[in-house]
Amino acid sequence: MSTSTPALKLDAAAIQGYFDRSPFIASLQLEVKEADHEKGLLTVFAPFLPAFERGAQSGQWHGGPLAAIIDTVGDFAVGMQLGRGLPTINFRVDYLRPAINTSLLAVAQVRRAGKSVGVADVDLFNDQGVLVAIGRASYSTLSA
Repeated sequence: MSTSTPALKLDAAAIQGYFDRSPFIASLQLEVKEADHEKGLLTVFAPFLPAFERGAQSGQWHGGPLAAIIDTVGDFAVGMQLGRGLPTINFRVDYLRPAINTSLLAVAQVRRAGKSVGVADVDLFNDQGVLVAIGRASYSTLSA
C-alpha cells in the first residue's frame, strides 16, 4: 500500500509565480496565457526586449533567449502535470526564420510525462502567427 499522495498540478497562476520568482526566468518577462492539463498544452507570451537583440538596433531576436524560452516553457508544460519545475536532460532548437520586431507566443505540447522522463515540443510564433522556431526537450521526472 502506497502512502504517497499525488502531486498537485500547477495551474496558470502557479506557473506564473514560478516564472516571477526565478531571477533568470523573470528577466524574460514571460506571461502564462493558458495551462491546459487535459490537452497537455502550455501557452506563454514573450515580449521582445532590447536586451534580446542579436545586434544593436536590429530588432532581431538573438537565438539565446529563444532557446531559453523553449527550455522554460517545455519544462513547465511537463512540470505542470507533476506540480514542480524539472531538470532538463536535453533539448534542441531549430531556428526556421528570423524573429524581427515581434513578440512571441510559445506553445508547448507534452508528448510524454513518464515516471523518469518527460518530453515536450515547443513552437514559437511571431505576432503574425508565423512559426519562427521549434524545439524539443526532455526532462527528468524523477522525484528529488
